[in-house]
Amino acid sequence: MDRFTTFQLFVRVVETGSFSKAAGDLGLTQPTVTKHVSAIERQLGVRLLNRNSRGISLTEIGALYFERCKIVLRELEATENIVGQRQGEIIGTLRIGTSMTFGRQVIAPMLIGFLDLHPALKVDLICDDRYVDVVGQGLDMALRLGKLADSALGCRYLGNNPWVMVAADTYLSRHGQPDRPEDLAAHQCLVYSTVQGDDVWHVCTPQGEHVSVHVSGKLKSNNLSILLTAVRAGLGVAIMPNYAAAAAIRADEVKRIMTDHVLPQQEINAVFPSPQFVPSKVSVFASYLQRRFAGEWWQQALP
Repeated sequence: MDRFTTFQLFVRVVETGSFSKAAGDLGLTQPTVTKHVSAIERQLGVRLLNRNSRGISLTEIGALYFERCKIVLRELEATENIVGQRQGEIIGTLRIGTSMTFGRQVIAPMLIGFLDLHPALKVDLICDDRYVDVVGQGLDMALRLGKLADSALGCRYLGNNPWVMVAADTYLSRHGQPDRPEDLAAHQCLVYSTVQGDDVWHVCTPQGEHVSVHVSGKLKSNNLSILLTAVRAGLGVAIMPNYAAAAAIRADEVKRIMTDHVLPQQEINAVFPSPQFVPSKVSVFASYLQRRFAGEWWQQALP
């Protein structure tokens, strides 16, 4: 195994926190990965990783070695990109992190077109509803919905993510249709538990008045697919991103309600490890997404 592949292997072990996960990412067996990390430690004459039943952790010298390995790999990739750019190609591997539903329903279809444009590029798409550490997970880019907190990370605004309020006819026929924000307090409201203040919904009336309503219902979930399934089944009213409900609305499985009211929109931002060093593969993909997130993108992005 060449030196740069060894560096890559060690970095993936640290980033994933697991020999087996790193092995899966790199198409190797776990014993092979373990053997090579041990070989690095023997060659250097130091222990880089602490191993115990709970997993692995970096030693002090291991942390320094990890940072240097990442620098070497970035420089190698930058060098390869220079060659690729001279030939008009974007090359290397682009590691992207985003949430489960957004990744599956929006980013994955968009990626197909991007990869057609750049056949020499590989993409590693990591979908997780938990907050992902861009630097710690070794991501080139994370796609985040909502207003960003101040940080030292680089970022780029891509577009807006509008929300809708939906319910099924079966529910509305039994419970009636809410016409005002205050009516929601008497309805079964299905709560998406990661944003929008959980059980406090914020609605702007046609007159421009901003109203906050405490809601409750039988189901709360951090998974949009689960909430949409419950709405389809007539369990209650939900607010969710337009992209998550668009197909069900087109199929008349659910319908938009209180359409004369406005729900808060989320920003869509690309976040990357550094505002100074932005690889061409990242900037080109961000520009591509910016174009795709123009107009009523939630109708166009769905398969």
